[in-house]
Amino acid sequence: METFAPPMETFKCGRDFAAWLGLVPLQKSTGGKQRLGKTSKMAQCDIRRLLIIGAMAPEGSWLARMMAKKPRMLVAIALANKMARGIWAMLTKQEDYRGPAMVAA
Repeated sequence: METFAPPMETFKCGRDFAAWLGLVPLQKSTGGKQRLGKTSKMAQCDIRRLLIIGAMAPEGSWLARMMAKKPRMLVAIALANKMARGIWAMLTKQEDYRGPAMVAA
């Protein structure tokens, strides 16, 4: 990630990084109404492609539920967007990946 992307400090938040990668929908909002358009693909296509391929690979409960409701590519791009934001957070805070905490019942 650090080879192809500029330093993470240049992005104000994870959404800015995901937008740089081309993983967020275009916003055409006016008058208090939010209208989300198509996902922009004008970005660093190597990283974007790898994140989307990686998002299509795992089979999990959340992914299976979402794919039952929505098209496969839409779900993959949403998961790639989430992964990009996590990568930004880990690189800016100098932390390692922490898996989701298991809640004791």
